[in-house]
Amino acid sequence: MIKIYGIPNCDTIKKTLDWYKANQITYEFHDYKKEGITAAKVKSWVNQQGLGVILNKNSSTWRGLSAEEQLSAAKPAAAIKLMVSNTSLIKRPVIEHGDNVVMVGFNKDLYDQKLKDL
Repeated sequence: MIKIYGIPNCDTIKKTLDWYKANQITYEFHDYKKEGITAAKVKSWVNQQGLGVILNKNSSTWRGLSAEEQLSAAKPAAAIKLMVSNTSLIKRPVIEHGDNVVMVGFNKDLYDQKLKDL
């Protein structure tokens, strides 16, 4: 089963969900704002994809952090703690198949190549 993690009012999530619907692919959506996220799940993502892929430094939430918080995010444990408490710091979407991250972010061409066969 495909599981998509994100925030429903995010434009990137809207594009992602529209792509899945257009391709008639069944998925489960996990809303960070309603359901939160565990440190163990974020740690798993960081281990699979790397901190630089999972931590969204382009977000307004990132820009709103203090310089001290931003510096602390260089360490995975501190970054994971920040992402759990501020889910907008997680790049969207994170797409899992089983417990494996298969894609982070939205790229229609990559989706067409990689995700139709899952």
